[in-house]
Amino acid sequence: MSLKVDVRKLEVFNRISKEGSRQVADSLNQMADLDAEIRIAKINLLHMEDVETHLGDEKAVGIHVELTESPYGYVLFVLDPADSKQLAEAMIPGGSEGSGDADSGFTDMERSAVQEIGNIMTSGYIDGWANVLDTTIDMGTPTFTYGPTHRIIERMGGWPDEEIVFVLDSEITTGTTDVDLTVYTFPQVQELVDLVKQLDVDTDVKTDTVADETIID
Repeated sequence: MSLKVDVRKLEVFNRISKEGSRQVADSLNQMADLDAEIRIAKINLLHMEDVETHLGDEKAVGIHVELTESPYGYVLFVLDPADSKQLAEAMIPGGSEGSGDADSGFTDMERSAVQEIGNIMTSGYIDGWANVLDTTIDMGTPTFTYGPTHRIIERMGGWPDEEIVFVLDSEITTGTTDVDLTVYTFPQVQELVDLVKQLDVDTDVKTDTVADETIID
């Protein structure tokens, strides 16, 4: 299995995450009227063994979706429960009838609202990836989970059998709230590298970069 990529194409991985985030904000604005902006704090490429530490095991809201086309794998959005409540309230006409306390769980209406936000975010994020990779990426139905993060991973089907995970730490700002959002992308690495290799260097990345070969490990 060759994971060699022309060094000029490594910037594509940053562009993928940034374009995915931009599409999330655009989709939230168009479909949920949330007047959203996304600020990216950090983009990391982590080994799978480090992701468990990064996730922790606090209660969180997780929304995961399976990619059914290359690069395959999963995308997982992780949000703070209290932030998720605020997003749900912004989606529900007249506000939520819940307690506003995430420890009390989510009402059916709040859960439905967060699920809808998850549908919008996952579709936007994956559309952003597809735009940069110049392909189409189909996905399954996003799934909402609330609980300790180990339960979220179990609901996703367990830890994928890959070594590398893309981790995007960001913040969604709407007219009423700031929401911390972490996106974990678990692609099948060889499939992703193959897609990146197909991109035309001359048209898709800066032509004044010196060519070289780099191994992603």
